[in-house]
Amino acid sequence: MPDRNDPREIFGWTMYDWANSAFQTTVLTVLAGPYLTALAQHAAGENGRVLSLGPLGSVTAKSLFPYCISLSVFLQVFLLPTLGAVADYTNLKKTLMAALCYAGAATACLMFFVSEGRHLFGALLLVVSNVSFGASIVLYNAYLNDIATEDQRDKVSSRGYALGYLGGGLLLAANLALVTFAGALGISKGMAVRLSLASAGVWWGGFAVITFKRLRTRAPAKTPPRDRSYLSLGIAEAAASFRALGALPHTLRYLLGYMAFNDGIQTVISIASVFLAQELFVARGLPINESFLIGLILMVQFAAFFGSLLFEWIAGVLGTKRAILLSLVLWIGVVVYAYGFLQTVAQAWAMGGVIAIVLGGSQALSRSLFSQMIPPGREASFFGLYEISERGTSWIGPLIFGLVVGVTNSYRQAILSLIVLFVVGAIVLIFTDTDAAIRDASGRRSTQAP
Repeated sequence: MPDRNDPREIFGWTMYDWANSAFQTTVLTVLAGPYLTALAQHAAGENGRVLSLGPLGSVTAKSLFPYCISLSVFLQVFLLPTLGAVADYTNLKKTLMAALCYAGAATACLMFFVSEGRHLFGALLLVVSNVSFGASIVLYNAYLNDIATEDQRDKVSSRGYALGYLGGGLLLAANLALVTFAGALGISKGMAVRLSLASAGVWWGGFAVITFKRLRTRAPAKTPPRDRSYLSLGIAEAAASFRALGALPHTLRYLLGYMAFNDGIQTVISIASVFLAQELFVARGLPINESFLIGLILMVQFAAFFGSLLFEWIAGVLGTKRAILLSLVLWIGVVVYAYGFLQTVAQAWAMGGVIAIVLGGSQALSRSLFSQMIPPGREASFFGLYEISERGTSWIGPLIFGLVVGVTNSYRQAILSLIVLFVVGAIVLIFTDTDAAIRDASGRRSTQAP
């Protein structure tokens, strides 16, 4: 088996964060939603029907993008555990990761051809690319245990996230400049968006070449029986992984806590722009300052690079669990400040700086700590469960926010309501014996097929 802690291989692994984050920032976070929605509205009206679902209703122009994201997450809930289980039984982890990476990158490139009247084609490409993205991340995360010893995982995970924020931010800055100055460059804004969407695929697939050149193929963690297909084996192993998780109560408790506080993090990030636009501009009868919102997004993206490295150091001083709890205290401070004190653009810049500091650190350390709670031989399948805990509950925070703003007509009360996710996550983490979780996992090795 190849040695761990090889700097060349670790660099190759971290470069996948640099590569795939371009898709997450340029496509998922910023451009795909507004662009697909605008195309659908041009074809069907402000909220006209774009696709009939029979007895299930219909997809409207405004719901097209959210439905695409929901469908892709729903498909991942079923795909990821099985995919991870197959990876644990074969030496195809790197091959599967590469196949999924280039499937996602290729469909992102094809978004260049999504123009007027092709919004459903764009929706299909978005679903395929996002499913491929999430599936490749499971295998990417599972490599963390292969390339780094336990004492190095906080550092490796943090540096991966740091490079991801930097790479995603650089391409996003270039694409926002292209969209902003499209007219001066002699192209339409639509063409600029299409070029930007395709550039994310080129960036993702191009820089991933470094990853696949540096990562080495590992022997399978377990030997499959001869009379089982990989598909049936994967389904059975996924079920076995759920049973194994149930037999690791501290690991299960950690995942439940992670589900809560990560949903809070993702919700704050996803609603930050609309919250600031409404509270700092619309509520005061002022036009929305889009340059400010774009600049703030870019600042958070770049500053999160340094935040990831800072929390790597904090984890070395305080320990990983305490460092995560510190980040959750800061997240609680962010939502309280947004509710009761935020009044000016200058204060929003300061709040964005705090978000940037804790964003990468809380996510990177959560990943590295979980990697130590996995029974040997179940790395990919357990990271499939981890990815489900991140994506499968991503509707809870937005639902809470939407219900509160609907009842109170107050964005400030709605953002304060998210404090429950951070508090619950922190309490669960406090009462989780992470040392026991690590000991329990290291004592359970699955060598037999389910």
